[in-house]
Amino acid sequence: MSSRPIRITTTEQTVSFNVPTKISEDRHGERSSLFISLLRVPLLLLLLYGFVCSLDILSSAFQLAGGKVAGDIFKDNAILSNPVAGLMVGILVTVLVQSSSTSTSIVVSLVSSGLLEVKSAVPIIMGSNIGTSVTNTIVALMQAGERNEFKRAFAGATIHDCFNWLSVLVLLPVEVASGLMSFLARVTVSSFQLHSGDEAPELLKTLTEPFTKLIIQLDKSVITGIALGDESMRNHSLMKVWCKPSVFLSSENVTAAAAHNLTQNITSQINPEKCQHLFVDSGLSDLAVGLILLAGSLMVLCSCLLLLVKLLNSILKGQVAKVIEGVINTDFPYPLGWLSGYLAMLMGAGMTFIIQSSSVFTSAMTPLIGIGVISLNRAYPLTLGSNIGTTTTALLAALASPKEKLPAACQIALCHFYFNIFGILLWYPVPFTRLPIRMASALGERTAKYRWFAVLYLLVCFLLLPCLVFGISLAGWQAMVGVGAPFTALTIFVLLVNLMQSRSPTHLPKTLRSWDFLPQWMHSLKPLDKLITRTTALCCSPARLNDPDVVVVSPDAINIKPESKKQAEQWYENPALSLPEEISSEPRVFRLRGLERCNSTPL
Repeated sequence: MSSRPIRITTTEQTVSFNVPTKISEDRHGERSSLFISLLRVPLLLLLLYGFVCSLDILSSAFQLAGGKVAGDIFKDNAILSNPVAGLMVGILVTVLVQSSSTSTSIVVSLVSSGLLEVKSAVPIIMGSNIGTSVTNTIVALMQAGERNEFKRAFAGATIHDCFNWLSVLVLLPVEVASGLMSFLARVTVSSFQLHSGDEAPELLKTLTEPFTKLIIQLDKSVITGIALGDESMRNHSLMKVWCKPSVFLSSENVTAAAAHNLTQNITSQINPEKCQHLFVDSGLSDLAVGLILLAGSLMVLCSCLLLLVKLLNSILKGQVAKVIEGVINTDFPYPLGWLSGYLAMLMGAGMTFIIQSSSVFTSAMTPLIGIGVISLNRAYPLTLGSNIGTTTTALLAALASPKEKLPAACQIALCHFYFNIFGILLWYPVPFTRLPIRMASALGERTAKYRWFAVLYLLVCFLLLPCLVFGISLAGWQAMVGVGAPFTALTIFVLLVNLMQSRSPTHLPKTLRSWDFLPQWMHSLKPLDKLITRTTALCCSPARLNDPDVVVVSPDAINIKPESKKQAEQWYENPALSLPEEISSEPRVFRLRGLERCNSTPL
């Protein structure tokens, strides 16, 4: 601690002493920390803006790369009359274009043109509800660097998937058998005198479009035209070139128009303005531009998300984090505790209605779940509320449709609304029916244990499984029943045996009390983990072994064993701890600077 000499002179004597400068230094430190704290707020908003814009451009990139393929999938209306095929088409198309609103608008066009019935469109809407949840699952992958954060973030992202899949498994057979949702939508539309109105303002697009329009602008009518069978649209590019189409005035309009407005109208409509975006005169194909935007938007998305997580960790720490966690996660006192979830549901619906995008809301919530600010039990009603919010947005967009498309658009939007309402009634009011929470927790634990499982989950649930089921559905009902019935029976049998193994194993035969009688690859991911670890180790081990800063440590030097059976069970149930089964028999490589593990399975 430094000091400053002070001399005081009086009439009798002069006294000198030192005054410490710690007080002034503390004040200076407080001012600088306050300035840094205030600087974090605009930085947080800037990163959030970049995150949302990158999601918008990512959607445009997927549409450029796969939009025409999506239109071709919708073109075969005979296939879409099969409800299972329609469900898979909804998933695949929404994953391809990364936008449920685009796939829904195509369905509305098909229904209004008479090419598709509302009852056949309901499974497609269900599929688009599943496909739109892939965005926040991709966002969760960006937190794979820290095991506990990744476990929470992935569980928070997949809770949406689990809810949608469970709702489809129950409601799709009900809809096929009774047509319940299409009937309710038709009765609701016929009960009101609907008139086409103005489209509701979209707050989020108002903020992001000034930037995203400078990057890319798309003509989504090309995808709709291909889906409706217009072959001339196949040669059109999805990238907009002219922002004002050339529309000529009729003779009646010319005579009726005022003289001072006539010249202005003709000039603005005969001479359309060229769009001002980055790729307007690039000469590149839609696929090339889509891949460029895909790579760029993913880089920006990853960077913004990583910086957002670090910034949130620095802001939401200590007492601030405890206060926020207490406000968000605390229930009302007894006996009103059950109201907390419904209040969170209303909050999620309101926020989604304001920003006009459930994908953005759930994706922004994912890093907060990862750092522990929002618990999984609270994230569940927020996600359900977001589902309701996006259906009200779709309903407002439907009310702004042209007169000839208004009934079809409203029926599709109401089917989407009833699907989410029935799903909430199935999987939320009674606590023991909240299966999505338990399923998402299990997926989070599995992903923390094997990080590559997240990529496998994405590929299987959103690509391989829909493609496989879609291919089988093309062969007809006989093939679907022949493959689906044994698979369903086997799944139910395995679930029942697992339940009895955990609850009452003595009622099972000795053979079925564990799955050890099966080959290991049939009941464990360890063999696949070893294969992936060895494959990826071939890429990094030779270079690292030649590094002078790398030391090879033998497995004997790392002797981690459970002290008791109870501790071993805790290690298995909490994969965030050091697991003995993760210790490979091969030499481990550690970097001295930070002891960074080399041969852990990369994402």
